[in-house]
Amino acid sequence: MSLIYDPAEPSTRANPYPLFRRLAEEDPVHWSPVLKSWILTRYRDVRRAHARPEMSPGRLKPFYDSLPAETRSILSEIMLYLNHWLVFHDPPEHTRLRRLLNQAFAAEALEALRPNIEGIVDLLLDDLPKEGRIEFIQDFAMPLPALVILDMLAVERDMLWPMKRWSDDMQVFIGSARGVPDKYERARRGAHEMGAYFRGKIAERRENLGEDIMSRLITVRDEKGEGLSEDELVACCMLFLFAGHETTTNLIGNATYLLCRHPDEQARLRADPALIETAVEEILRFHGPTNASARVVGVEHELEGKTLKPGERVFALVNAANRDPSRFDEPDRFNITRDPNKHLTFGQGIHFCLGAPLARLEGQIAIPRLLERFPKIEVPAEDADLEWHETIIMRGLMKLPLEIGC
Repeated sequence: MSLIYDPAEPSTRANPYPLFRRLAEEDPVHWSPVLKSWILTRYRDVRRAHARPEMSPGRLKPFYDSLPAETRSILSEIMLYLNHWLVFHDPPEHTRLRRLLNQAFAAEALEALRPNIEGIVDLLLDDLPKEGRIEFIQDFAMPLPALVILDMLAVERDMLWPMKRWSDDMQVFIGSARGVPDKYERARRGAHEMGAYFRGKIAERRENLGEDIMSRLITVRDEKGEGLSEDELVACCMLFLFAGHETTTNLIGNATYLLCRHPDEQARLRADPALIETAVEEILRFHGPTNASARVVGVEHELEGKTLKPGERVFALVNAANRDPSRFDEPDRFNITRDPNKHLTFGQGIHFCLGAPLARLEGQIAIPRLLERFPKIEVPAEDADLEWHETIIMRGLMKLPLEIGC
């Protein structure tokens, strides 16, 4: 059987790990004719793609420039904002943006967020029935991080569902989903509506600055006394909302799914909640919310006997690297006490995820409280075949039905 990575193929979408292992062993620098991209699966190669200058995160402009004029017109507004996202820049622009964003977030002591996160977790748990069937993603895993971000931006909580709708529309483009026929129009609509909302909110906030993240983004200055442009401010708010809830929704959803699929590990965590820190790291490694990082080749170079040429697209499969047996003992074993656990889920080097500490904290608070509240948490037998998002970049469940009880 020919070895081709196609993330939309049903068996790969349901369980990509057997294919990841074959690729790592037989063709670690794989050209996917389906994606017209290089696919990296070994830990050392994925780590290098994150950290070395031969690879650039600036993948969107070459792709956008290659599109027909009509499609470029549809995507022009979302590209206006994405071109200001930190994650798509190399130095020196990355350095400038990162320093400004670090100023905005440095004042936010992580532990100071704990009481609010705990309050949101308890609020959502109180809204769940004491027993019966729930849809976990919609009822808990998605609202939790989204409400945390809205509070940090000082945006009204009743904006949760409009923000979610706009974010979902953008995700089909940003996540490189291939099976969504209207994804460009959806991306345009989501970016337009979210951008217009934040543009209006920033104008209001300038008249009444506070201690929230949006106010700090407005007031930060670099060594030259220059701040973020208006488009950069809007883009940063959009990035904060999008990245701050999408990844953590998948982290909490994947965590609950894994603990249901591994009842012995769930029992260990119930018996000793102090294991939550290593448990969250193992969830991030074993079935992380980031399936891949996208790069574009910046400098021609050889890798495993293959020639990677400037402009070619590369998908560094983080979830494959995190199961590399040369790096992890028993990589296919879910072990919540694994230590050390140097997974690549949050990236490496200058592109290490700015929101990683917040995502970890939310997982460390939410999962033990969920287990404490519900002695019974199970995936119903009739729902054993769950559907995963059709996206190369993220890894998360579209829905997670659960039976809960006291």
